[in-house]
Amino acid sequence: MPIQSEHDPRLKRALKTRHISMLALGGVIGAGLFVGSSAVIASTGPGAFITYAITGLIVALVMRMLGEMAAAHPAKGSFVDYARLAFGRPAGYMTGWLYWYFWVIVVGFEAVVGGQIINAWLPSIPVWVIALGLMVSMTLLNLMSVHSFGEAEYWFAGVKVAAIIVFLVVAGAYVFHLWPNSTASFDNLTQHGGFLPHGVGSLFTGVVVVIFSMTGVEVATLAAAESQDPSRNIRKAVNTVMLRILVFFVLATFFIVVAQPWTAQVPGKSPFVSTLEHIGIPGAGDMLTVVILVAVLSVLNAGLYTSSRLLYVLAANGEAPRWIAGVNSKGVPVRGVIASTLVGYGCVVIAALWPDTVFQFLINSSGTVFLFVYLMICLSQLKLRRKWVAEGSLKFAMWCHPWLALLVTASIIAVLASMAFDPSMQVSLLQCLIAIVAIGVSYIGLQLSRNRRERTLNQVQPATNKI
Repeated sequence: MPIQSEHDPRLKRALKTRHISMLALGGVIGAGLFVGSSAVIASTGPGAFITYAITGLIVALVMRMLGEMAAAHPAKGSFVDYARLAFGRPAGYMTGWLYWYFWVIVVGFEAVVGGQIINAWLPSIPVWVIALGLMVSMTLLNLMSVHSFGEAEYWFAGVKVAAIIVFLVVAGAYVFHLWPNSTASFDNLTQHGGFLPHGVGSLFTGVVVVIFSMTGVEVATLAAAESQDPSRNIRKAVNTVMLRILVFFVLATFFIVVAQPWTAQVPGKSPFVSTLEHIGIPGAGDMLTVVILVAVLSVLNAGLYTSSRLLYVLAANGEAPRWIAGVNSKGVPVRGVIASTLVGYGCVVIAALWPDTVFQFLINSSGTVFLFVYLMICLSQLKLRRKWVAEGSLKFAMWCHPWLALLVTASIIAVLASMAFDPSMQVSLLQCLIAIVAIGVSYIGLQLSRNRRERTLNQVQPATNKI
């Protein structure tokens, strides 16, 4: 089955190498790192940085597998098109709509988080009003041009990266006693209950939580199709993702647990803030709040871009209404952006009306979706490798094929299986499975409708010929 190549004349190649590189660089830096790491440290102990290393390795290898396929045949639908090529139309349909569902829910969620942040500064303005305002702003930005999206994401990611680098410099100086009056000690790694106070198993149960905070890096392979040199940009982004994860996640977490006892971290409060406050940096909380707001805007921007391009691909393949595939003179799929935005608006309204029921269901059900997407990426690479070799298009090979690819696939399956036995994760997994079943039912309905139309056309055609 043919897939859509990067040579779609309707989409403009306006993204530059620096846009793709920064998109991959900043894609993994968000509230999951700045705030969510507190829960990981609390549940794992000082060894939390090992959990980040294990998870980072899994994500980096998935990206390498995706990079192999994208470099061999860059496609505007990236892993959606590869799933379709490897396992047929149902796989492409399910992967595309699952990933779209994930991003539109995330867009609504992040808009609400941004609204809450700004509401703390401007309490007279309701959260839902601020959230809608953020959605409108990012929608207008995405409607301007793909270059506008790339430029905004470049600067958003730049702020996040700068914040991490400043933290690493300050915390590193404190850890190695280059900072005045430092009380940091490597004994913090073994005291207060030991290196792994909750047992070795906590290293791997933490992977389930950590992997959620690393989503977004795969967006670079979608955006690369709208750049001047897709294959080169994809290789560059994938080659550096492992180093970036090691620096941003592993090293930062290591400095946090050495700077002060891990027991000082409170789940829900940023360990970055608590560490900087412990060091004695004034206004650390306010500064990081601004960075988190930038991270929220970055996710909103990337989420609207990603969801609109996925709708474009689905519509181009007859798996979404055809009218969504229209683009304007600047190569922007305007209808896809607006359709995704409307769903985001709906999520904001639902969050205001039913925060603990409907909205919570949407968040829980979408949270596990990308694990199934990652699994499909692995399975597609295993299936398509022989095709790339036969065509002579293998330019960027996955290491130690097929054994390392099989190991990564087994690891993702193990993560999903562990969720089934973890009471805190069972609801999320169950609700995700409900979403998958619903999308599967919609595909069956689409096929039945298509078959009815074909039968009708076949009946009309003979009658027309007789006349």
